[in-house]
Amino acid sequence: MTGQPILHCKSLGMRFGGLTAIAELDLAVMQGSIHGIIGPNGAGKTTVFNCVTQNLHPTSGEVWFRGERLDGLTPDRVAAAGISRTYQNIRLFRNITALENLLVGMHLHLRSTWWGAIFNTRHARADEQRAHEEAVRLLHFVGLRGRGDVIARNLAYGEERRLEIGRALATKPDLLLLDEPTAGMNPRETTDMMSFIQEIRARFGTTILLIEHQMRVVMSMSDRVTVLDHGVKISEGQPAGVQRDPVVIEAYLGANSGHAPFGDDEAGDAVSDVVAGASR
Repeated sequence: MTGQPILHCKSLGMRFGGLTAIAELDLAVMQGSIHGIIGPNGAGKTTVFNCVTQNLHPTSGEVWFRGERLDGLTPDRVAAAGISRTYQNIRLFRNITALENLLVGMHLHLRSTWWGAIFNTRHARADEQRAHEEAVRLLHFVGLRGRGDVIARNLAYGEERRLEIGRALATKPDLLLLDEPTAGMNPRETTDMMSFIQEIRARFGTTILLIEHQMRVVMSMSDRVTVLDHGVKISEGQPAGVQRDPVVIEAYLGANSGHAPFGDDEAGDAVSDVVAGASR
């Protein structure tokens, strides 16, 4: 990590009529870090993602990325600036192949012009060949070697998850937003996904902002964790401190739950199970 924020949300607010989804949120994501966002159901986690990517335009506040303001831009310009994301509910082009899904993600970096594609110029053919070779390498990286010709809808669930992340990586992002990447996975698949996410950072130097409902995932991987409750940031810091914060425990379980802080003992496991269910 460089010690400098790559993403900085300042007093970010999002209202839907009389409903406040995010209230005066200050969020700094340090370059090179894995930063987790957790919170009970309805806390505003995905709304934060939508505001960063400008799928939703915030009603107040500012979004800064690498020193440039994003709020007010269109989502395609945000992607071109170096931010890509996945979704809680997988969004692939289900009727084209795995390899073609990756090629779709690469369109931002193709250098040939539309007329070059129409007339099949030498430059356009070379550009297409480079994209194809890069897509094959990325297919191997995400664990889908030999699966490039498979129609996306015919992939297994875990393969779909990896392909969606691969398509996001195809845009060559500096910041990758992952919305519950282990949702619906069994313990072994979850462990594999955790290793995969860490490998993404190691291989590409990508900063990762992560929404997760499984406490062992977010607490074991994150350098820093932000906790939201009804759109308000109630805690932030290193995982060890956040998981013992009484305010966080109360937000999930109530003040009189009698449970111990998050941890590896039986009480901590019970808390984690309840949090996982509440955050779905």
